[in-house]
Amino acid sequence: MLADRLRRALEAALPQGTSLLAGDHVNLALAAGDTLLAAAVLVPITDRANPGVILTRRTNTMRRHPGQVAFPGGRIDPEDDGPVDAALREAEEEIALPRRHVTIIGAADRYRTVTGYDVTPIVAVVPPDLVLVPSEAEVAQVFEVPLDFILDSANHIRASAEWQGQQRHYYEINWDGHRIWGATAAMIVNLSRRLQWPR
Repeated sequence: MLADRLRRALEAALPQGTSLLAGDHVNLALAAGDTLLAAAVLVPITDRANPGVILTRRTNTMRRHPGQVAFPGGRIDPEDDGPVDAALREAEEEIALPRRHVTIIGAADRYRTVTGYDVTPIVAVVPPDLVLVPSEAEVAQVFEVPLDFILDSANHIRASAEWQGQQRHYYEINWDGHRIWGATAAMIVNLSRRLQWPR
């Protein structure tokens, strides 16, 4: 069963010699007293013979990260009961994913972003072929990428670019015309190392 397989892999110790990406926050100079903002994303994996991962492409009108591929998610609000509640709320708001259809597997490794967020990915299983409706203000497109493709390290491309006068290194994954990069790709790389897919 997919949920059990994911749960076992997520709870297992990392294979010896495996390292995880802590974040791209090394390029972020925090002033004294500044803290990273808590955020959460949902990693919805479809329960089918060949599972997939549901991702979104943000609208070009978004103030932060316009047009980029992302997991549904965002900042943890004071009224949220932790990262799981925030991830479920954001998924409902962004893609109309009803929380009653979501089976939570668990939290994956946190990732700190250059834009000042401490992100907790929440891995979950959802039924296949749900009718998902993107929020017009936030989401331009919802799509699914095969899990075996997205977690295959052969598809994780190392790249770099200059950002605010520094060379920034990151990963990107290209699938069917979609460029998945930055924090989203880094969290996928961590999941790949954590899950050691296929298992």
